[in-house]
Amino acid sequence: MKYVKVETILPDSLVKEIQKYIQGKYIYIPLQMEKKKKWGENSGSRSYIQNRNEKIRNMYKSGHTILNLAQDFFLSIDSIKKIIYTKCK
Repeated sequence: MKYVKVETILPDSLVKEIQKYIQGKYIYIPLQMEKKKKWGENSGSRSYIQNRNEKIRNMYKSGHTILNLAQDFFLSIDSIKKIIYTKCK
């Protein structure tokens, strides 16, 4: 999290209004809900896992066993089952 001096981004009148409630302390202003990103969207992890899971499903449909998939992808058998039996969104 990057800190920004309030004087550089807010007008003086708003700073004085905020100072009525808090002075000399840090406050956190959260993102608006519609601007929040889901886990992994910034790093690309989300799309990587979605692609991997789709590949696992396709390999299972083409005849690979759950045990082989677990070994190939270094995942537990339970993880492979969850991937295979969960409906795609």
